[in-house]
Amino acid sequence: MKRIVTIQDISCFGKCSLTVALPVISAMGVETAVVPTAVLSTHTGGFSGFTFRDLAGDIPEIFDHWKKENLHFDAIYTGYLGSFGQIDMMCDYIMKRDSDTLAFVDPAMGDNGSLYTGFTPEFAKHMASLCSVADVIVPNLTEAAFMLGIEYKESGYDREYIEDVLKKLVDLGAKKAVLTGVGFEDDKLGVAMYDSEKDEFYYYFNEKVDAKFHGTGDIFSSACVGALMNGIDLKDALRIAADFVVECIKITLPEKDYHWYSVQFEKAIPYLLKLIGK
Repeated sequence: MKRIVTIQDISCFGKCSLTVALPVISAMGVETAVVPTAVLSTHTGGFSGFTFRDLAGDIPEIFDHWKKENLHFDAIYTGYLGSFGQIDMMCDYIMKRDSDTLAFVDPAMGDNGSLYTGFTPEFAKHMASLCSVADVIVPNLTEAAFMLGIEYKESGYDREYIEDVLKKLVDLGAKKAVLTGVGFEDDKLGVAMYDSEKDEFYYYFNEKVDAKFHGTGDIFSSACVGALMNGIDLKDALRIAADFVVECIKITLPEKDYHWYSVQFEKAIPYLLKLIGK
């Protein structure tokens, strides 16, 4: 059995970050350890007055204990990080990883042209330093634009623009860069990937569902990591993750007024397991 550690916040209500990563990756047959970076009463999208407790002070002791126990992880998967200091900790942890440990970074900071509550353009630039030590990074177009300091385009872009952004992302240092939420047609949405080692681009598109839900980026990244740990190559892992997200959205649509804050990913787990052949 493969073993990974995912490092991101716990939003007690809202189904995102660790409360998505742990059940999704575990269901895919991968042992999943966690390091909570913060505890929030809810996620930050659509809720007001949420609580936030930074757990950065606990992280070094967790890492030190694991080192004494000689724990090995097949992948390190980072998501929402709450401070500059946490980014620095993750950079250090990834740089000291075993040579066969995959570093997978989801620079979860924003969407739709804006950063999430509490984040600044300076934070985004600092997040680029974490992406520089990763094997695979999976920003959306908003996060990529802020990290690179370039213009954000919600629509009207072409492949030349996307491929230029992808190359700029690997220039940060990551081996493979993935852009989520990419589409060239009104009814299609998907992902674009650049593998710098093979100098190869890859695209995958699914139908565009006319609805937006919080947490789908976390679901995508978690499914992708789980697929990679099942021996599936990155191209197919991206396809599986994208298809899983679409299925989660479709399942949730009939109850979107009640379940506006996230998708009902639990109901789509059997579909995900079929995608990975389980």
